[in-house]
Amino acid sequence: QVQLVESGGGLVQAGGSLRLSCTASGRTVSTNTMGWFRQAPGKEREFVAAIMGSSSITYYADSVKGRFTISRDNAKNTVYLQMNSLKPEDTAVYYCALGLIGSTWSPQGYRYWGQGTQVTVSS
Repeated sequence: QVQLVESGGGLVQAGGSLRLSCTASGRTVSTNTMGWFRQAPGKEREFVAAIMGSSSITYYADSVKGRFTISRDNAKNTVYLQMNSLKPEDTAVYYCALGLIGSTWSPQGYRYWGQGTQVTVSS
């Protein structure tokens, strides 16, 4: 059984930082492509970042490039999303995903999802 558990969300002022964690069980993050997505109220779930399983190549949405960093700790079987210079428009529920079955950049491309963690950025 695959389980993803996110943590690290919270309320932060604009310009601040947060680090989200996603710990996996039932799958090894080092050999799986891992993605972070977010969903704001009334909006569709959108791609934020991904780290490829075999190569560790990273990808970012243009809206977060230069501010967010995805990384992983294989020993802890955990993927992180370091978020700096946060903006109010970054407010959303953030989800991690595993099990690439399609496009790296599409929510439909992943089989397994965490429950999400709320990030709220105040202005």
